[in-house]
Amino acid sequence: MTYPKTTKKPVVDSFFGTPVVDNYRWLEDDQSLETEDWVKAQNEVTFNYLNKIPYRAQLKERLSELWNFEKIGAPFIEGDYTYFYKNNGLQNQYVIYRKKGDGEEEEIFLDPNTFSDDATTSLGVLSFSKDGKTAAYTISEAGSDWRKIIVMDAISKTIKEDTLVDVKFSGISWYKNEGFYYSSYNKPKGSELSAKTDQHKLYYHQLGTSQKEDTIIFGKKPSEKHRYVSGEVSEDNNYLYITARISTSGNKLFIKDLSKPNSPLITVLDHTESDTYPIENAGSKIYVVTDLNAPNKKVVTVDVANPTPENWIDFIPETEHVLQLNSGAGYFFATYMMDAVSKVFQYDFDGKLIREVKLPGVGSAEGFEGKKEAKAVYFSFTNYNTPSSSYKLNPKTGTYTSYWKPAIAFNSKAYESKQIFYTSKDGTKIPMMITHKKGIKLHGKNPTILYGYGGFNVSLKPAFSITNEVWMEQGGIYAVPNLRGGGEYGKQWHDAGTQMKKQNVFDDFIAAAEYLIAEKYTSSAYLAIRGGSNGGLLVGATMTQRPDLIKVALPAVGVLDMLRYHTFTAGAGWAYDYGTAHDSKEMFHYLKGYSPVHNVKKGVQYPATLITTADHDDRVVPAHSFKFVAELQAKQSGDHPTLIRIETNAGHGAGTPVAKTIELYADIFGFTLFNMGFKQLPNPLEKK
Repeated sequence: MTYPKTTKKPVVDSFFGTPVVDNYRWLEDDQSLETEDWVKAQNEVTFNYLNKIPYRAQLKERLSELWNFEKIGAPFIEGDYTYFYKNNGLQNQYVIYRKKGDGEEEEIFLDPNTFSDDATTSLGVLSFSKDGKTAAYTISEAGSDWRKIIVMDAISKTIKEDTLVDVKFSGISWYKNEGFYYSSYNKPKGSELSAKTDQHKLYYHQLGTSQKEDTIIFGKKPSEKHRYVSGEVSEDNNYLYITARISTSGNKLFIKDLSKPNSPLITVLDHTESDTYPIENAGSKIYVVTDLNAPNKKVVTVDVANPTPENWIDFIPETEHVLQLNSGAGYFFATYMMDAVSKVFQYDFDGKLIREVKLPGVGSAEGFEGKKEAKAVYFSFTNYNTPSSSYKLNPKTGTYTSYWKPAIAFNSKAYESKQIFYTSKDGTKIPMMITHKKGIKLHGKNPTILYGYGGFNVSLKPAFSITNEVWMEQGGIYAVPNLRGGGEYGKQWHDAGTQMKKQNVFDDFIAAAEYLIAEKYTSSAYLAIRGGSNGGLLVGATMTQRPDLIKVALPAVGVLDMLRYHTFTAGAGWAYDYGTAHDSKEMFHYLKGYSPVHNVKKGVQYPATLITTADHDDRVVPAHSFKFVAELQAKQSGDHPTLIRIETNAGHGAGTPVAKTIELYADIFGFTLFNMGFKQLPNPLEKK
């Protein structure tokens, strides 16, 4: 491979007396023409390579074929209308429809496909006033986390007032029909895509006024410096719940009594040692979900007059399994993860267990939420070989009926998914789901993708994916371990993969690969590893620590420079999981010891690598990926390709048009199979 020249312009940083050379700091400047030219040159080399893969077009065609089925979301009622999301198959963005009454024909309420010519402007939050007559929604342009809020008359579908701008990491929570709460940062100096943003504020916007008149509710004082602040109004309009976070884990909690003018903030928690949030109220009685002294979470009740922890009363106690709580139709639905598989129990507002909701199978259930006065709640169910379907549950009887099932050209009965447990380096048992066609032979030559995340308390639950089905159609195996750092077994499991214990996550992933090889599912010559964001770090660390173990590495939008990640956008908020290089000498050396950018060694043959990122990713800035590929291209030994695919007018992933997503996966799967030695598809696709 002949790669574009990446000039070294050394910058030397000193950490606790240790000099660290950064040869490619200049690639962090996303506003420079030099970086822009470098991106174009890299993409030219990458797409020249991808264009030569003989079955790339076949994969794209099959992905499009499987993707092309109607998808309908669960309905929700606002005012006199029932709304729902729908995609006719290959539309780039979901369209919001509505109908009035049972007999009336549905009409388009909002079509995000019309927001921009190339469908790269997407819809984020959609929220209605209490009477359903006004709607506010966020849009993202080119995938950026910076959003705009548009306010419209929901009846006539006309824009009501000027657009709110420079909004980031925000919900929209209405107070009656008068206005709404939202969150944002001051616009940073320099690049809005990479400059640091670390003081989040909660605002109130009164309808009919300009944005410059919006009131700062929380975050104005320097002593209130928090990176993530949100506000949620209770369904009865009596209370505003404010959560304030310094990092992605742990929050302070405040309540404001909206029924009393100019009421002060009531402090519930003044520290960030737990994740705690109200979910419902019955008068002044607040129902709160917390992991304070309950790593697997529990539900407590407290009166708003004395809401601090010493007054909490257990409502749904902690169990050995991790709790997720939802409410709707006047009930609570407690979903427990049992080895990453869902079990659901229904409670009333007095804490009485009504029933276990028997799910359609073994897999993941989501939903079970809505307004108190709703007559039904909806939930979805899926696993790795069952496409997601939705169900309508009658909470009075516990019975449910099928609401929507996908008409997809996929035979789920031809596939199997099983959970195994393997042993990591330190003896910890780790669960892993392995999915593939029935009847495959374990001869060590099956193309396999090992996918992982392992961080930020995120749980990887069984879920169907069109893209994975195309992979498995080719005889491919798809394996997902539930690594430490995730949330599958609660706070302790999460903490066991953070900061000075982060190596546990990589060890768990490496042990998963070794298990698949030892059991002859695959071998190093047919093994690819993949992950995105924090999972991109996982792939980068694994491939630099064990380049011999795998054939293909697929790090996506990864956090790859662990010494500088906290200097970009909201990156400092990830310190709970990572720590920072400025915390201590020990933390600096630990981070430098696994930071992918700093551990590429000259003369090593690394796996065939396709790094994927996007030019408008302001969550994990693309400079991480730019610097990593520059190091790899400069030091790679042997002839394995080291490429970077940089999507234009796209961000961290949310809102990416379907067409771009299909192209991306055709490239990923094509690159993977091609570098495993397949000159044609392992299972040639027959024309239907």
